[in-house]
Amino acid sequence: MHRRHFISLAPAALAAPWARAQGGWPTQQIRWVVPYPAGGDTDALARVISEAMRPGLNQQVIVVDNRPGASTNIAGELVATAKPDGYTVMSADNAILAYNEHLFSKLRFDPAKSFTYIGAFGRFPLALVVTPKFPAQTLKEFLAYVRAHPGKVNYASPGNGSPHHLAMELFKNRTGTFVTHIPYRGAAPAMQDVMSGQVDCMFLDLPAGLPTIESGKVRALAIGSAQRVPQLPNLPTLTESGVKDSEVYAFQGLLGPAGMPQDVVAKLNGALNAALKAPVVVQRMHDYGMEAQPGTPQQFFDMSRAEAKRWGPVIKSAGVKLD
Repeated sequence: MHRRHFISLAPAALAAPWARAQGGWPTQQIRWVVPYPAGGDTDALARVISEAMRPGLNQQVIVVDNRPGASTNIAGELVATAKPDGYTVMSADNAILAYNEHLFSKLRFDPAKSFTYIGAFGRFPLALVVTPKFPAQTLKEFLAYVRAHPGKVNYASPGNGSPHHLAMELFKNRTGTFVTHIPYRGAAPAMQDVMSGQVDCMFLDLPAGLPTIESGKVRALAIGSAQRVPQLPNLPTLTESGVKDSEVYAFQGLLGPAGMPQDVVAKLNGALNAALKAPVVVQRMHDYGMEAQPGTPQQFFDMSRAEAKRWGPVIKSAGVKLD
C-alpha cells in the first residue's frame, strides 16, 4: 500500500447521490465482486442471492467477479474507486466492515465513508469446538483445564485477523485465559488438524463446521450467539455458560461505491430483501446456520460501525496487526 489518502470523503451509508439513475436502471450487467476465491461459502452465497435478486431487477444478469486477496482489501479498493452508477457492488463481511481499519495501519479507503451501504444478508455465529480427544465435556471443564495448564493448550484459525482468530482473542480477553494461536492458510486445514487432535480447539463458523459438529468429528462446547441456534438446539451459548459480553459471529452484506443514486440503492435493497425470502436462499442460509437480516441501508451501516467499534479494543489489546 503506497498511497496514503482516502479514496472518498462521502459522508456515510446513504451518501449524496452521484446522479439519478438514467434510462430505467438497470440497462446492463451488474458486476458483483466477491473478495474470496470461487467455490467457497461466500462465493456460493453471493451466487444464490444474486440469482434470487434477478426478478426484482428486471431480469438483468448479475456477473460474479472473484477478487480475493489482502484480507478483502483488493476487492474493497476496486469497489471504492468504481463509478457509483449501480453497476458495481460487492459482498462485504467483518473484514472490510469491522476489522481491517484496526488491523492495518493505513487503508486506501475508509469503511465509513468510501462506500454506499445497500443492505445486510445475514450473520452466523461461531462455535467453540475441541478435538474429540480433549479432556473437557463442557465449557466450564475447558476453562478449568486451560487455567490448570497455562500455555499448553493451542487453537487453530484460518489465518491471522480472521473472525475465528479474533473470536478466540475476545474469548481469552473475557475469560482471562491464555491459549496459543496456530494460524493456518484456510479453514479446511485448520479444522482437519482439530479433528485429528494435532490442535486442541478452535472457533468454527457454522457454514463450514456444522456437518463436522453434527457428525461428532469435533465436540462443540458453546456457541457465540445471543440465543441457541435451531440447528444445534442442545448447544449452550457462551453467555449461558458464564462468559459475558461474548457474542462472536460473522456477517455479510452488500456494498457499492460511495455516492450511488438513492433510487438505485432503494431498488437494490428491495431486490435483496425480497431475495432473502426466496425458498432457495432460505434453505441455503439454514444449511449454513445463518440468520437472515433484511433491513434498510442505514441499519446495515449502523450495525457495521457498531461492530467496528466493538472489535477495536479487542484487536488492540491482542496486538494483532496485518501490515
